Amino acid sequence: MISRLFIGVVLIYASFYKVIDPGSFARSIWFYHMVPGDLINLMALILPWLELLCGLALIFGVCYRGAVVWANVMTIIFIIALYSTIYRGLSVDCGCFKASGAAAYKAWKSLAFDLVMLIFTVQMFFSRSKKWWLAQ
Repeated sequence: MISRLFIGVVLIYASFYKVIDPGSFARSIWFYHMVPGDLINLMALILPWLELLCGLALIFGVCYRGAVVWANVMTIIFIIALYSTIYRGLSVDCGCFKASGAAAYKAWKSLAFDLVMLIFTVQMFFSRSKKWWLAQ
């Protein structure tokens, strides 16, 4: 239950500014130089809603297995993207909770945070507990 609440709240919180201001989030995606230009706006529109729905599903236990898979996939992609920017020497804030800018040290902190998140998401993936689910 603690893992579900932690990851769910993080995903909901992370989606908040992105849903409100997809233009700034699109710029954050662009700073990574990993997504083809044609897909940036589409990604900036879809990803925040996926984070929001995934977070709600985890907290309420609705479509739980799918939400756990998506949480793991997103966390792994975020880790790869952050590591890639660090490896390439790009000075980019992660853009996780606000519009991204230049700040190399924050990428390391965000990478560490995402690795902790991965521990929780993997634990949820292997857990068979159905306690406090709204939908069994």
